[in-house]
Amino acid sequence: MCDCEEGQDKDTIKRRNFLTKLTSGIGMVIGAILAFPLITAMLDPVTRKKKQVWRRVGSMNDFKLGETKMVTFKSASPYTWSKKIANSAAYVRRESSNDFVAFSVNCAHLGCPVRWVEKSELFLCPCHGGVYYKDGSRAAGPPPRGLYRYPLRVKDEVLEIETQAIPITTMDA
Repeated sequence: MCDCEEGQDKDTIKRRNFLTKLTSGIGMVIGAILAFPLITAMLDPVTRKKKQVWRRVGSMNDFKLGETKMVTFKSASPYTWSKKIANSAAYVRRESSNDFVAFSVNCAHLGCPVRWVEKSELFLCPCHGGVYYKDGSRAAGPPPRGLYRYPLRVKDEVLEIETQAIPITTMDA
């Protein structure tokens, strides 16, 4: 009877060791899968160099003088998986016949999308109450600075915006 109990104890210990190793292995695989995007972002040289690309946002005639209009464009993300979420947006305003300004739709606080309120001529962030004047400067709330301004150019009567991979971390307002 003692031999059986010792045999059962050895089987129990073998089973316990196997299950412990199996659980640890599965945990390591899951941890590696979850850590992969973070490690890739930290080590990827592409993320350190901001790829800047000019994107067409419309004809000059699409923008009326003094009007602020949201435009969409393909993001400059260097990642192939981002094609499914590759569109980004900006607010473009025509200030004079040849002068345009473009602002990011993302709040400078936490990146929530801001909306343009025509009547009050303000950009409002719904997340934490950030407010920006029509020139993109900070008016109120937690944002540390104004909205990011995109570089613009006119090429053959077409308005183009210079995009960068998100997140845009420049401190220019």
